[in-house]
Amino acid sequence: MELGCPPELEESLFWKLGTLGIPRVALRHRPEAPERRQLEAWLPEADWPASERDRLEESLAPLAATFGLTLPPIRWQRQLDEDWSLSWKQHWQPDPVGERLLILPAWLEVPGEHSERLVIRMDPGSAFGTGSHPTTRLCLEGLERLAAAPVAPDGRWAGLEGLRVADLGCGSGILGIAALLLGADTAAAVDTDSLAVRATAENAAASGLQHRLRVRQGSVEALAELLEGQPADLLLCNILAPVIEALCPAFHTVLAPGGVGLLSGLLVRQAPRLRRELAAGGWCAELTASSGDWGLMTMRRIR
Repeated sequence: MELGCPPELEESLFWKLGTLGIPRVALRHRPEAPERRQLEAWLPEADWPASERDRLEESLAPLAATFGLTLPPIRWQRQLDEDWSLSWKQHWQPDPVGERLLILPAWLEVPGEHSERLVIRMDPGSAFGTGSHPTTRLCLEGLERLAAAPVAPDGRWAGLEGLRVADLGCGSGILGIAALLLGADTAAAVDTDSLAVRATAENAAASGLQHRLRVRQGSVEALAELLEGQPADLLLCNILAPVIEALCPAFHTVLAPGGVGLLSGLLVRQAPRLRRELAAGGWCAELTASSGDWGLMTMRRIR
């Protein structure tokens, strides 16, 4: 299965295909043209006859409608008899992000031209975020800026050295892993999807960080438990704006008064409403970066 993948739909399509039992999904794009994406999924023909493929298209169409888009046409083609479950690997290449990070498929060696970068080793086949989506890249670049800051705006800490990080809705674990590589001490991560929890644990191990990143299934309550009553210094939250809004009343249980939150997964047009909702809960949040329609908000406690 192949279809063009507008940036707005990437996370939604990956999530939906995962819930439908389609784990082998790849997103093709060239590093110099990340806006031109093509999603590919491998489905056993015996399990997906024409009638099921039609129903699959019908179930994906509403995802596009949510963003005022039309689902791009889906192309189906039969793959030759080969190890199709591994063939998707050919589409993944080293992906530099910002000035210091490199997202690297776990089976590849570090290219010489990127030997000085911090390497996030990933299994893209987990289909829980590979760093190509604008919201993920905004968070990664935001982490780099925090790591490079000589003194944080509130004067309490500089850079990420020694910080305790909380990742709410961790997906593949890429954000927590990046924070650790950039100097954070420990990370606690949660996701409501058990497969995402497994992907995070496996990716942390691939980067040699399994002893510094703990992950559990659940939402903000599980994250508070994982933090053992000591809210983190940095909260990472790359999930959709309505979910952030629903969870923000509990942010005080996972982020310390002097801490900083990076909130992504939201559209720029959703920022004003989310800012008001956060302010009502005692948080000051500002839109600090954007990529196309997507935005990144930085959040701090005001009372």
